[in-house]
Amino acid sequence: MATRRSSAVVREKLVDAAYELFSRQGIRAVGVDTIIARAGVAKMTFYRHFPSKEDLVVAFLERREQLWTREWLEQEIKRRATTPREQLLAIFELFEEWFQRDDFEGCSFIGTMLETSGNGEGRVLSATRRHLANVRLLVERLAQEAGLREPKELAWNLQLIMAGSIVAAGYGDTLAARRARRSAEMLIDAAGTSVHRRRSIRPSAAVSSARSRPANRQASSGP
Repeated sequence: MATRRSSAVVREKLVDAAYELFSRQGIRAVGVDTIIARAGVAKMTFYRHFPSKEDLVVAFLERREQLWTREWLEQEIKRRATTPREQLLAIFELFEEWFQRDDFEGCSFIGTMLETSGNGEGRVLSATRRHLANVRLLVERLAQEAGLREPKELAWNLQLIMAGSIVAAGYGDTLAARRARRSAEMLIDAAGTSVHRRRSIRPSAAVSSARSRPANRQASSGP
């Protein structure tokens, strides 16, 4: 049992070191030897836990989803806003604070995807797409709960705005989150307005249909 616990501790140290280095410098710029030195373990110990660097990158992306998507993004928008619509917009309020931080590191999922796309469909590229899809599913779920029209399509469009704002913040746009929020709000309002209009039309349409039925029957009845 003690050996198992110590093995888990060593693995955590390696993932922690990889997270710190990969999130700041990317996966190509950081070699295995650098991670081993940062974690303070032997090379043989590293390969006992991670047979390849690819295995470590996949573990890094899993850690990123846990810390960034689940514990930060998802939990923080719930804490700040009560309704699903407000939570969608709270994403960009969070982004504004994130973009202003000295340790703003950009999106590790997008960065890793760009570093690996062009090398074929490997495990790392598949993992980045899966984690980005999970972010989109979070947005889609909120859109559904808000009763917005075509929540899947809306989620794709909102994620485009999210990704674009992250890239813009990376090249120095200090207003990226505010611009993104305005664009997102227009899409959300448009989706909500369409639903409202359809719902408001239904009762009058039903009344009109009901009124027309007797006349139709009367007109169609023969002698």
